[in-house]
Amino acid sequence: MTKVGIIGATGYTGLELLRCLLYHPKAEVTIATSRQFAGQKVAVLFPFLKGYQDLTLSPLDLETVAKQTEVVFTALPHQVAMEVVSFFIKKGKKVIDLSADFRLKDPGVYETWYGPHKAKELLPLAIYGLPEIYSEKIRGATLVANPGCYPTTAILALAPFLSKGVIELNNIIIDAKSGVSGAGRGAKLATHFCEVNENMEAYKVCNHRHTPEIEQELTQLAGKVVKVTFVPHLIPISRGMFTTVYARLIKTITSETAHRLMTDYYKNKPFIEVLPPENVPKTIYVRGTNICQLGVKVDKKSSTIVIMAAIDNLAKGASTQAIQNMNLMLHFPEEMGLKTLPVFP
Repeated sequence: MTKVGIIGATGYTGLELLRCLLYHPKAEVTIATSRQFAGQKVAVLFPFLKGYQDLTLSPLDLETVAKQTEVVFTALPHQVAMEVVSFFIKKGKKVIDLSADFRLKDPGVYETWYGPHKAKELLPLAIYGLPEIYSEKIRGATLVANPGCYPTTAILALAPFLSKGVIELNNIIIDAKSGVSGAGRGAKLATHFCEVNENMEAYKVCNHRHTPEIEQELTQLAGKVVKVTFVPHLIPISRGMFTTVYARLIKTITSETAHRLMTDYYKNKPFIEVLPPENVPKTIYVRGTNICQLGVKVDKKSSTIVIMAAIDNLAKGASTQAIQNMNLMLHFPEEMGLKTLPVFP
């Protein structure tokens, strides 16, 4: 069994890692850290994780974690993660980082959106952890930068059409909606029940810090500079993300052709479900899974392609995607431990 550590195990993404690793056939969580709940048993604090009867949450002692692990997941806030990751890389560990600290290749861009970067020397080492695009690079990686939830949907939606050069690169609109868990587990006025229940709102309009991550990866795929208009929204569900992308076509194609392009692009990708043209994705169909559902339509009258993507923001948008990356890094079958059916309804 591969010995695994989770740093920041009691936030939503850390708990999702614990849940999904519990029955992984080749990975064992040997240490899980929590600043707030150190010393408490996981199964007592979180009864739904009763399979961890012998696991007690630990304070963060880097040397102790290093001695007990081969692979480390860091589920820490941005800027906190980078120094922890740097320590484990120097210790020869494989690291999957769920923060944004190693996603952006240009440290200047990172500093614009997040603040000073204290581990710039690791940026060339970090592989962007979107397995459907970079699986071969991930297999040889020591450090994987797990993507953000919004970028996951946007990139997976657009990749087939950027690769074929059928859409304009400067007229892309990304309209994304996320469940409240995407804001984290900490108490905030904006995510109190009475603030979010029966409400939907846009936030950080055209100024969300996932924008440069999306543009970086789309530019890489297109081979030319891509600029997007990105507007995220908060919706009153616990978990789930639905993204609709609008792009202007430069080649005339039908909905059937667009569907075929997407199906061909994601052939043999086990966690991508390209729906028939008459169907649309639904967040309830991917809840708790590593699946990304995709749908596509062409509006002939306006020469616009409409691409839809649904994921669970805590799963494919964070923790199960991180486990998918671990599987690739360790040369395990990509689907190992991740063949989960959604709960419906």
